[in-house]
Formats: sequence, C-alpha cells, structure tokens
Amino acid sequence: MAASTVYLSRLREHQTLTASDQRKMILSLSWPAILAQVSVTIMQLIDTSMVGQLGTNASAAIGLVASTTWLISGLSSGFVFGFSVQTAQAIGARQTDLARNLCRQGLLIVLFAGMILMLLGVCLSTGIPLWLGGEEAIVEDAGLYLMVFCFTLPFSMLNNWAVQMLQGAGDTRVPGIAQIVMCLLDVCFNALFIYQMQMGVMGAALGTGASVVITSLFLVIWALFCNPFLKGKTRIHFTKTNLSRAVRIGLPVSVEQAISGSSYVAFTRIIASLGTAALAANSFATTAESLCYQPGYGCASAATAIIGQCTGADRPDLTHEISWRITRIGVFMMTLSGIGMFVIAPWLMALMTPVQEVQQMGTALLRLEAFSEPMFGASIVINGILRGKGDTLWPSILNFASIWMVRIPLAALLSAHFGLFGAWVAMGIELNFRGLIFLWRLHYSTRKESKAGA
Repeated sequence: MAASTVYLSRLREHQTLTASDQRKMILSLSWPAILAQVSVTIMQLIDTSMVGQLGTNASAAIGLVASTTWLISGLSSGFVFGFSVQTAQAIGARQTDLARNLCRQGLLIVLFAGMILMLLGVCLSTGIPLWLGGEEAIVEDAGLYLMVFCFTLPFSMLNNWAVQMLQGAGDTRVPGIAQIVMCLLDVCFNALFIYQMQMGVMGAALGTGASVVITSLFLVIWALFCNPFLKGKTRIHFTKTNLSRAVRIGLPVSVEQAISGSSYVAFTRIIASLGTAALAANSFATTAESLCYQPGYGCASAATAIIGQCTGADRPDLTHEISWRITRIGVFMMTLSGIGMFVIAPWLMALMTPVQEVQQMGTALLRLEAFSEPMFGASIVINGILRGKGDTLWPSILNFASIWMVRIPLAALLSAHFGLFGAWVAMGIELNFRGLIFLWRLHYSTRKESKAGA
C-alpha cells in the first residue's frame, strides 16, 4: 500500500500525524504530481523546439494565441473544481456513496460545458488573432492552431476532470504517469504531423490534440472503474445543495482563471506591438519558465487533496499545521527551481530556437524572473490549500487586485520605455506582490480556524 494511502487513511480516522508523518504524506503525494508536471513541461519544450525549427513566424503564431488557449482552459476549470473539491471532502468524511455521486455529476457537467465552449471557440478562432494585433504573416496559422485546440477542448476538460478527481481521492501516481505518457505521445504525433506530413503549425495542434484525446479516455475509464473511492454503481442524483456548492466553489475558480487568462491576453497585446521577435522571445521564455514553477503546482495538487480531506474529516488543527508546512516546502522547492532556471537559461533558449536575437532576449527574461519564483510558489501552493477548503472566492479577488491593478498597468508603462524587458520587470514585481497577499490570506484563514477549533 502506498505511503500516501496509509497517511490519508489515518487522517480520515482522526489518528495522530506527527510532523514527520505530515512531511512524508505531503511529499508522497507531491512527488508524482511534480514529476508529471516537470515531464509535461520538458515535452512542451521539445514540442516548442520542434515548431521553432520551422522559423520565427511559426513560433510567433502559436505564441500569439497561447494566452487565449490558457484563458479558455482556465474558464473551463471551474466546472471541474466545483465537484472535485466536494468529492475530496466527501472522501475525507468517509461518505463514499456521495463521493461517487459527485464524481459522476461533475462528469456530466464537464461534458455539457465542454461542447458549448468548443462551439463558441471554433466560431471565434479565426477572428481572435486579428484582434490580438498579430502580423499578417502569422494570423492564418494562429487561427488554425486555435481552431484545432477548441475542437479538442471537451477531451482536455475530461482529462482535467479525471486528474482532479483522482488527486482528490489521494491518487497522484496514475494521473502523473498518464500525463507523462501524454507528452511522449505528443512528441511522436508532432513528429508525424509536422515533419512527415509537413503540416507545420497545424500539425503541432493536431499532435497535441491526438495525445489529449487518448490520455483523457484512459483516465476517465480509470477513475470510473478502477479507483477504490470512485468506482462502483451509484445513482446520479443532482441536489440543490450539491449544485449550489459547486457553483459557489467553481464559479470563483472560473472567474480567477478568467482574470489570469484575460491578463495574459492583454499582456500579449502589449508584447505584440513590440514586433515578431519580441513576441517569439516572450513565448519561448514563458514556456521555459513553466519548467520552473511546476514544483509549486505539484505541491498545490497535494495540498488540495490533503486539505480537502482534512476539511471533510473536520480536523482544523491538522489543517492549520499542514497548510503552513506544505507552503514552506513549496517555497523551498520553487527557490531551488529558480536558481536552476537562472543557471540553465541560455541552454533552454538555445534548445527552443536557433535565432540568436531571440535566444539572448529570452535568457535575460528568464534570469530576471528567477528572482520572483519563491513568492510565486507561495501563491500557487496557498491557492491549492484554499481550494481544498472550498475557499475559492478570495483567491479570485487577490488575483484580480494583483494582476489587473499591478501587472498590466506597470507592463504598459514600462514596456513603452524599456520594451520586452520592461514588461517582464512588471511581471516580476507583480508575482512578488501576489505571494505576499496570499501569505496574508493564509495567515488570516488558519488563525480563524485555530480559534474555531479551540
């Protein structure tokens, strides 16, 4: 039996967990998620480098709509979290039948929402690159890439649903392995569509889409028929209480992601005005930076599962202890990854593009951003903790205040004087500010819980 399973069982049964036990539980749940996230990012780097060999225009075309794909994916995540958080809390309260019911309710909602978002996205896909201010040479490829992404969106949402449900049930290993396999499939399909079939940017979109379809179908089957907490027959029964909680939890997540995603769109519009080389460097640097913050997201996945089950089991003191412990672990990991990114930045940029100008710009951006990773890590992990508690409103408020009141105004101001570097300085300032206000929220939240537990 996996160590994480043993510790989560002791948590649900109200047994004592020492500081050492808590660290072991956190790490046993975090490491599979971290390795999966890092593997995904490495494969994305390889994917990006494959597109980069086609030239700056191909990279810029994908970079132009990357923020839009993040926005669409973010909007869809609220439909998932509205039910996955409730499922984790039901498992913590040892209400297995309710957990199965919530799991399947979420599946139906995700399928319905995925089809609606797919149709909307396909209809708008050709116009969005023009609205973003892309140059004539790249808007057609950008529109085709976005269209294929939207066609596969229901499967992306199914993949997210299965991953969140399994992680909420304490299983980070199977979804982690599945994400690694998805990345390997992505590279293989890209080699086929981009090079063998010579489909260029369209081939990159088809390769990614095919890998997502295969992986999502496997994970859905695993969640419904193999996971001990989620498998088994149950009658799907929608109740006003479950639906209202799903909206109360999920809607702020979608709003939060809309805030972040729309800011990326606005940030891209600012960068697009600086030229194709700046747009390509921004795209490459953003992809490379994602390698750095995956430890934070791995810890956040573990935090949502553990804190969700702690909340369901009604253990406020343990919730307080684990919240701060996992935050410290996440910040430490992100500090190390920031140092690593600073050192290997030139190699990462050389991997993705042969263009010297773009390499130099990207390296400077990555080394600048390395100093923001510890506080960015704090905000990522604390967001996962708050989601586990069902507190999704405050993260959306804090993200709005940080991104739209700090990052975007500063980016518009500094880019006018210092170009792309100035825009990334604004991002670095904002990420540090965001970490501080999330730490404040966690302090307030845990202090309130400790008083309630006393």
